Amino acid sequence: QVQLVESGGGLVQPGGSLRLSCAASIRISSIYAMYWYRQGPGKQREWVATITTSTTHNTNYADSVRGRFTVSRDNAENRVYLQMNSLKPDDTAVYYCKARIATADYWGQGTQVTVSS
Repeated sequence: QVQLVESGGGLVQPGGSLRLSCAASIRISSIYAMYWYRQGPGKQREWVATITTSTTHNTNYADSVRGRFTVSRDNAENRVYLQMNSLKPDDTAVYYCKARIATADYWGQGTQVTVSS
């Protein structure tokens, strides 16, 4: 059973920063890719960022966050991070991490991010 636990959410003012963390119960080096998604109030869940856990460390971002968010990983700690800068009210959402292993997707419980003055 794969468990993912997100943390680091909170209330931040527009223009501020937060760093989210996703802790995995297994070695993330064994997972091809991990993902961040978010679901804002009244909205569908949307993809935010991807990081492969292969040696190439490929990353990809949704247009809405590119240039402001950075995804990274720490294989030794089995964690994936999402550094979020220049936050906007539209970034308010519950943020989830996901691991895809073979054909199965595993999700964390999410962490709330609220951007408001």
